[in-house]
Amino acid sequence: MHTPLEVISILAFIDGNYSGSPPRPGEISLAHNGVLFLDELPEFERRVLENLREPMERGHVDIARAAAQVRFPARFQFIAAMNPCPCGYHGHPAGRCRCSPEQVGRYRARLSGPLLDRIDLWLDMASVPAGELLDTPPGEPSDRVRQRVVAAHRRQTARQGTPNGQLEGETLARFATPDPAGLALLREAIERLQLLARACHRILRVARTVADLDGSEAVACHHVAEAIQYRRHSRP
Repeated sequence: MHTPLEVISILAFIDGNYSGSPPRPGEISLAHNGVLFLDELPEFERRVLENLREPMERGHVDIARAAAQVRFPARFQFIAAMNPCPCGYHGHPAGRCRCSPEQVGRYRARLSGPLLDRIDLWLDMASVPAGELLDTPPGEPSDRVRQRVVAAHRRQTARQGTPNGQLEGETLARFATPDPAGLALLREAIERLQLLARACHRILRVARTVADLDGSEAVACHHVAEAIQYRRHSRP
C-alpha cells in the first residue's frame, strides 16, 4: 500500500477521517494483515514515521477523540526503501555523488534509532553494471520460493500455533533459543553492537525463521549469524 508522499499527514496516517467524526482506519490500519510500503522513507515527516513505532510493536493503533476512543488493528508487514543520500548516488562507483558528509548525515538522521530498531532486515542494494544486468541468468522461480515460505509457515504454526513474529517471553525462549554456539555468538553481538533487549528478541525471531526456511527444528549458530548480519546496517 502506498500513499503519495505529498498528501499524507500524521493524522491521515492514523485516522482516515481526521477532519470529522467518527474515526476511520488510516493508512496503517488499512494495511492490517498486509504490506505497508513507504518509498523514500526519510522524506516522510518525522512525526509520521514515529507513529509507526507502537503499531509495529503492538499490532494496533489507538485514536482518542473527545467523544470516543477507538482501537484499530494494525499488524502489517512494513517494507521501506531509501536512497543512501539526498542525490541517491552516495557510494556509486562512478563518483557521481556531490553530497557533503554533513548533508548525508542530516539525511540519514531523519530516521530515529527507536524506529530503526524495529526493522529486522536491512539490505544494501549496490549498483549493477549494465552488462551484468542484461546478461544475468534467471533467478530462482517465484513459485519455488513460495513453496519454501509456505512450508516454513506451516512448520511454525504446527510447532507453536503462531507465526515466529508473534513469539514473546516464555514462548520465544522455548522455541527460539539457539544451540550453545549460537548463544555464544548472540552474546558477543550484544556486547559488540550494544544491542537492546528489543533487538536481541528480534534477532531470535529472525533466526528462528531462518531455521524454519532451512528445514531445521533447531536454531543453529549459522542461523543466528545470518539474523545478525541482517541488522548490521540498522544505523544507516
